[in-house]
Amino acid sequence: MKEIKPIPFRHKPRGLTILHEDRDVIVIDKSSGLLTVKALYEKQETVHQILTDYIRRGSAKSTKQLFVVHRLDRETSGVLVFAKSNKAKEHLKEQWGTVEKKYLAVVHGILAEKSGTISSYLAENDDYEVSSVNDPDKGKLAITRYKVIKESKRFSLLEIDLLTGKKNQIRVHFFEKGHPIVNDDKYSDKGKVGGRLALHSQYLTFNHPHSGKRLTFEAKAPVYFDTFFDNP
Repeated sequence: MKEIKPIPFRHKPRGLTILHEDRDVIVIDKSSGLLTVKALYEKQETVHQILTDYIRRGSAKSTKQLFVVHRLDRETSGVLVFAKSNKAKEHLKEQWGTVEKKYLAVVHGILAEKSGTISSYLAENDDYEVSSVNDPDKGKLAITRYKVIKESKRFSLLEIDLLTGKKNQIRVHFFEKGHPIVNDDKYSDKGKVGGRLALHSQYLTFNHPHSGKRLTFEAKAPVYFDTFFDNP
């Protein structure tokens, strides 16, 4: 697995950290506030655009492309992987059911069950809001496993295994459980307590699309998360 040579500073992407790069993939630590890919109603710069400019090294004639494998919500930070070829993308997509995806989240309240699994069928309405539905034919199965790793009087820090990868899955599951993620302005009724959405993609483990080697990448938890537990 051939590593990429160091890139001159002027070509390095701004606003994100590259955790790993080779001929097949780029793995980054995404900052909160950046869209993964462009939406129809958005004009702001995206991770996909930033990294496409990066691999083209500022050359307007370059035809190099970057392929989206998965997405993180705008306010969610952490590990994100892109493929450098359609072949690599398809290989990653094919194994996505076995890819290990671990998140950290700060939620409101103290959970009665300190670990467990949440399972439901999720559907999206015309206003792009996701919720659980009773009819399996009208939704997609979503499974979220969690455990509490720290508590204060008002908040809990959770380690989450995303066993499926549906839109807004973690945010919806904990909102419906009565413990919405802190500063979730879409799925929480608790109001803002200062700062960004407290959701972070911490680990991603997958088989490299060329070598087949099992790789794990980590993005350290935001220091911001600690502020909820300074006074337990």
